[in-house]
This record gives sequence, structure tokens and C-alpha cells, in this order.
Amino acid sequence: MSIVLIGVNHKSAPVELRELLAFSEEACTQGLRKLVDGDVVREGLIVSTCNRVEVLAETARERLQEGVERITDLLSQSRSLPSDFFHKHIYSHTDDQAVRHLFRVASSLDSMVVGEPQVLGQVRRAYSLALEAGTAGRVLNRLVHHAFRVAKRVRTETGIAANAISLSYMAVELGKKIFNSLKGHTVLLIGAGEMAELSARHLLNAGVARMLIANRTEESAARLAQEFGGEAVDFDRLSSHLADADIVICSTAARGYVITAQMAREALERRRNRPAFFIDISVPRNVDPAIGRIPNVFVFDIDDLESVISSNIREREREAERAELIVESEIMQFQQALRALDIGPTIGALRQKLQDIARLEMTRQRNRLGPLTPEQENAIESLLLSTVNKISHPVLSHLRRSYATNDSDTLQA
Repeated sequence: MSIVLIGVNHKSAPVELRELLAFSEEACTQGLRKLVDGDVVREGLIVSTCNRVEVLAETARERLQEGVERITDLLSQSRSLPSDFFHKHIYSHTDDQAVRHLFRVASSLDSMVVGEPQVLGQVRRAYSLALEAGTAGRVLNRLVHHAFRVAKRVRTETGIAANAISLSYMAVELGKKIFNSLKGHTVLLIGAGEMAELSARHLLNAGVARMLIANRTEESAARLAQEFGGEAVDFDRLSSHLADADIVICSTAARGYVITAQMAREALERRRNRPAFFIDISVPRNVDPAIGRIPNVFVFDIDDLESVISSNIREREREAERAELIVESEIMQFQQALRALDIGPTIGALRQKLQDIARLEMTRQRNRLGPLTPEQENAIESLLLSTVNKISHPVLSHLRRSYATNDSDTLQA
């Protein structure tokens, strides 16, 4: 078998490309069922977040290149992207490199902000979708659960998660830098999902004077407002609420612009040209980038946030060096687990073959044994199979050890 991972992330591709490739949960399950044919690509999952879109798959080793082509076709053709443009930003990893990449992603070593906790939950959700789609089998099950174990080790054995920083934290930090302090200012949160909830928590800690929360589902906005002392407002009257906000933090799953340039102009007029700041942490983007061309209105998207807290990133990078050593040691352990997984069917088939030989001899010699009760026949068969198992056990154990150590001479024998 071969493990392959293909994708783009915040390091290899701008947000304009990542938002084109982003999968909704429904598109994710549909794409997986299209990708996994059981022949070339035998297992697969898709991780789609604001910072990365990656396809992880298990393929037959002799058909690895075909598997790579199926994955790249899924990413490029389903989004109608020009081949040259697409391949300029994509990366591809196989086997140990793919395993290393997944372990680093789950451990937040490959995140925009090292140590942020959200990515592990996103990997868990990607795995759940693969299970729902029926595209996660024995290899990905073993690999993903091993990745969860690595992430847990990294977070408990290093300081990488100390004062963990997420995109939501970065958004609030940017707001504080803009105004020096959020005290006395009004912030409008658009969206009520995980990112919005984290933003609300950080805003509360930052001492924001007034927090407005708008969401298409009124109950979700009301729940968040009650939990964090905010005020739920009508999503359908978003234009009127924009005028009240000094800072707008947008984080929804909408596929298009929630805030248009016209809405921003009207809000600015009602604000009498007082500056307004829009921070868009959605992918696809929910704030029209054209708004940034309006005087006294400023727009920041995910890519703009990367430089906001570089000093904190450097601190985490020191802890990341320790985490990388954990990842490397776990790759070796996974290699051994994978080898055992790979040789398992062969050992099972060999054991079954030996048992079949014993049963065949029992059948051939049955007439010479005379009349036997069913209990006696079962006892004789059990005796034969037990003897076969005891004789074959040292051989099968040696076979496992030889495979684990890549002793090809013994394996061939």
C-alpha cells in the first residue's frame, strides 16, 4: 500500500485559491465517494479549513501515480481551475512524508500560528465525514488515530499550547492594535460558530464596551449573546447594524459576500465618516475586498493576520523543536504498526491454509476411525487444529518480526 497526501495551505497558496478549493461538508462526502473507487484509491479523507485543503488517501503501491492523478483531478477539475495555475501552488507527499505531514498538522506544527488548538478538531471532523462517506478503512483508521495520539503527546509534553493563539485571537489582537484598547468601542460579530464563539471570548477578556452578534439562525446568536453578555441583532437588518460597529469580525460559512461595498458605503455615511474596520476570517471570504478601497474603511482578511503576532509565533517555534522530535519518533512507531497491518492478511491466509490441510487430512482418514459421535469428531478436529496452531506459531511470529525489520531474505524463504 501507499499513503498519499495532496493539497494547498496558507504557505503554498493565497486565500483567493484556497477559497476556490474549499469543500462544504456535503461536497466533502460527495467528493470522497467519487474519489474512492476501491481499486486505485481505496481509502480517503478531505481536510478543508480556512487555511488548508488537503486530500489524504491510501492507494495500491503499483498504482500510486494513477491515485495521484485521481486526487489532483478531484481538486482541479471539480473547481474548473487551469492546470498550470493549480499545479504551481499544490504540494504532494507520499508514505513517510505524508504521515509526517498529517502528524504535524494534527499537532498544530503546520498551522499559521503554531500551537493553535482548532486544527485538531478540524481533523477529527474530517475523519468523521470520511466515516460517514464510508471511505475510511483500516489504514486511515490506524493513521488518523495515531495522529490524535501524537497531537496529545505534543500538547502534554511541550509548552506549544501555552497561551494558544488562534485566528479568532489574532482578529481581536488586530482590533486592539487599531484602537490601542477596545474599551469604549462596539464590535459586531457576524456568525455564531466556533470561530465566532472564540472571538466573543477574547473580546470579553479584552474589555469591549458593546458586543453585537448577528447570525442567520437567531437562536444561535441569542445563545452566544447570553453566554458572553452581548446583544443579538437581526441578521436581515445587517446594513443598519454596521453603522454602530467600529470593528466588524466576520466568520460564517456563506459561499458569497455577506457584506458588500454598497452596504459599507451606507454604513459609513451614517457613521459620519468615522473609520470602520472589517476583519474577515471566513473562507470563502464574506467581506467584499472592494470595501477596502472606500476612504476611512479598512479590510483585513486571513492572510493579513499572519504578521500581527509574529513575536508570539517565535516563542512557540522554540517549543515546536521539541514537538518535532516527538513527531519523528512516532513516525517510526507508525511504520512498525503499518507493517504489521500489511502482513496481517498474509499471516491470516497462511494460518488458514495450514488449518485447511489439517481438515482435509481428517476427511481423508475419517473412514479408518470407525463410528464416532459428533462430540468425538469435534474433539479430534480441535486437537488437530490446536496442534497445527502450536507448530505454526513460532513460524508466524518469526514472519512478523522479519517483516517489521524488512528482512527480505527470510520473507522470501
